[in-house]
Amino acid sequence: MLAHMVYFTLKDDSPAAVEHLIAACRRELSGHDGEVFFAAGARAVEFARAVNDDQFHVALCVVFTDKAAHDAYQAHPRHARFIAEHSCNWRQVRVFDAYVDGA
Repeated sequence: MLAHMVYFTLKDDSPAAVEHLIAACRRELSGHDGEVFFAAGARAVEFARAVNDDQFHVALCVVFTDKAAHDAYQAHPRHARFIAEHSCNWRQVRVFDAYVDGA
């Protein structure tokens, strides 16, 4: 499987803006063919250990059956619309893709 993890740092990091992006993730980025798992949410601010990265506001995790499913998701019109409509509020986006084996 391929895990696609995205961490968004927002220009406007108000609670309303964070919730707006999370709702958009759920609406535009979930339910694609080959999706095994989907989750989106706000950073858990109570975790403030030295090893915790706190330089993001919204996290997205989508696990796909394989690279082909991921590639189709990347090319999907809903994914393109999500980027077009929401990237104006992104200060930084970090993407981590990893092959994973579930238990």
